[in-house]
Amino acid sequence: MDEKLLDPKTVRMPEFAPGEWLNTEQPLSRERLRGQVLLVDFWDYTCINCIRTLPYVTTWHARYADKGLTVIGVHAPEFRFARDRSQIEAAIARYGIRYPVLLDNEYRTWDRFANRAWPTKYLIDAEGYIRYRQQGEGFYQETERAIQAALRLRDPGVSLPEVLPPLREEDAPGAVCYRTTPELYTGYQRGALGNPEGYAAGSPLVYRMPLHFDRREPYFYAEGIWRAEREAFIFAGQEEGRLIIPYSAVGVNAVFSPSADPVEVLLNLRPSETLPVIEVRQDGEPLTPLNAGADIEYDDGGVSVVYVTRPRLYELVRNPDYESHEVELIFRAGGLAVYSFTFTSCVAPEE
Repeated sequence: MDEKLLDPKTVRMPEFAPGEWLNTEQPLSRERLRGQVLLVDFWDYTCINCIRTLPYVTTWHARYADKGLTVIGVHAPEFRFARDRSQIEAAIARYGIRYPVLLDNEYRTWDRFANRAWPTKYLIDAEGYIRYRQQGEGFYQETERAIQAALRLRDPGVSLPEVLPPLREEDAPGAVCYRTTPELYTGYQRGALGNPEGYAAGSPLVYRMPLHFDRREPYFYAEGIWRAEREAFIFAGQEEGRLIIPYSAVGVNAVFSPSADPVEVLLNLRPSETLPVIEVRQDGEPLTPLNAGADIEYDDGGVSVVYVTRPRLYELVRNPDYESHEVELIFRAGGLAVYSFTFTSCVAPEE
């Protein structure tokens, strides 16, 4: 990438707001990082688009940390439980993040950068100017070329590797990304509940599942006793509750928590033998190895299930192609909370 493709030197990087730092012994600042090229990544550990970019970000850190690049993650939580340090530490371990992470629980650094979405990456040159910005997934080779251009501006003699090839087939040239069902939030603040009963904020309500021809995108539908809170939809029954989500996409993901009670979540009181379980079906049938997401397991009866071990995003369905279906979730543990459903759309190019 030529230097002329970088943004001009007009906007200086703002200072990081005070906050708690992980993966570093002391807080970082613009002054302490003077002379380094910075890649600042705004992310949230429950965001599917953020998670899909992390393999590239962690690889860039490994490739260029000794060549003048410092990667910094700024974690801005979408949900209340994602403010807790222990949950973010678990995510950092899960995704192999070794660079410093700032906990931006009050969105103060987010506001200083005038950021608007997850994920967004800002490339800052060695003089402290923002020279490149990338919002959302994709454009990985363009972003890496911008990193290399900034490193060459810092040190014209630096030796750099070839740009990474795509890390996933669906990132390769020729891949097709379809328009999917939009993200569905379940709490009453932004909720996409399609039942005629609607929301009763904070109070349990009995829901009846609408007939198939009354269910449509972009809504989810409930059966059983459920309680709606601002961010979450909580199963409040003693026996069985169901959710059905009509969708068009390649994959389906959901943010679940063992409990909507922050104290119980933080203390992680549930023993492993009583982990909450959700049965997952597609079009009324158990998932198979051909369409099961990475977090699907099979119980002793061969039923496709997901075990909700901690509040995070779970991959439920990964179809071989872009398809339209209904995914059905059967809850058998009271207190389980669901926050959102997200969908993936890209298909690898045909050989």
